[in-house]
Amino acid sequence: MSIYQHFRPEEKDFIDQALNWIDQVKNSYAPKLSDFLDPRQQEILTSLMGNDPEAKLQFNGGSDFVERKRVLIYPDYYSPEPSDFNISLYDISYPKKFVTLEHRQILGTLMSLGVKREKFGDIIVTDEHIQFIAAEEMDSYLVGNLEKIGNASVSIKRLPIENIVQVKEKWEEQVTTVSSLRLDSVLSAVLNLSRQKTQSLITSGKVKVNFKQTESVSEECREGDTLSIRGFGRCKIASIDGKTKKDKWRISLGRQK
Repeated sequence: MSIYQHFRPEEKDFIDQALNWIDQVKNSYAPKLSDFLDPRQQEILTSLMGNDPEAKLQFNGGSDFVERKRVLIYPDYYSPEPSDFNISLYDISYPKKFVTLEHRQILGTLMSLGVKREKFGDIIVTDEHIQFIAAEEMDSYLVGNLEKIGNASVSIKRLPIENIVQVKEKWEEQVTTVSSLRLDSVLSAVLNLSRQKTQSLITSGKVKVNFKQTESVSEECREGDTLSIRGFGRCKIASIDGKTKKDKWRISLGRQK
């Protein structure tokens, strides 16, 4: 039985990479630090590790509430310290009275600096603060190059990780029935939109499945999938609970408020 059959085909490359990390740790008997992983990648890696007695793992993204985290895979003798994760917290100063900055602008600017997305953790935007987390090895480059976001002049200051702004997401439980587990059908039920409208959202690149953009309206949703829809928030399929007497699928999910 192939390990890949438990995952989506597009996840194969990450599975291979993760298995290589685990083998590295077991063969070298030394810890291995990854870049920032999204929640789905964290789930895959945890599943691949299982209860391996030769290697353990620990995630750290700066705080419990953040999504994107670095993972340290380490041999059983090793005791991880927070400093092992090489995580930096930055606060962005900008003219708040005259400018409003959004998450997508900040991410776009960071990416435009030529740095891989994997080098950045969460971006935290509140009414009072904008912070982001990055790999410590990016410190001098970011300080020297991040000077504007959109048309606004900005400056960044590195802060102790304990100064991270705490944000709590609110999720509400929802149970619904769908005619099929196709992505367009599930989104139609969750968002209370027509299939035609949800298909338009998907084909226009506004939908992500497990943090990866998809334009396939017929992609089959699975238990544990996170669906992100630009302008509508996100939801996570908690369970697929079988079929009703009317031959519809009953699904339980969490919807971000």
